[in-house]
Amino acid sequence: MNAILIIAHAPLAHALRQCALHVFPDCGAHLAAIDVQPNLPPEETLATARIAISQLTRSGAVKGVLVLTDIFGATPSNVAQKLVDGAKSRLITGVNLPMLLRSVSYRNEPLEALVSRAVIGGTQGVMQVAITAPQNQPRRNNEQDNHDHQQ
Repeated sequence: MNAILIIAHAPLAHALRQCALHVFPDCGAHLAAIDVQPNLPPEETLATARIAISQLTRSGAVKGVLVLTDIFGATPSNVAQKLVDGAKSRLITGVNLPMLLRSVSYRNEPLEALVSRAVIGGTQGVMQVAITAPQNQPRRNNEQDNHDHQQ
């Protein structure tokens, strides 16, 4: 099993963790969050993150850690880059809720596969939604008429 650590600008990390716990109440032991405070030196955040990783991996059951941050180049991402080793831990920036939920869902897969699933989940979770009702949208060729009813 892999653990997941979210490092993001306050209060995003803990808010994302709470959302994940809402959907997957049993994931709490393998999901940690660090909210980066605006006036806190990066060194303190790094120290906190190292403690969080050691707590997540203290049981022998955790094989790797997926670290998710909000914005590449910002303090959370810069701190996380100092944490990950590329072998037992990986870093993805641009975290969103679909990415996190996908990560939690597939945390039992090998770390490399988990990274791939997380990125796909995050990108597939971002889409433009039509402003008109679905029944007024043009039909796609692969849809059949017999599935065009409303509930």
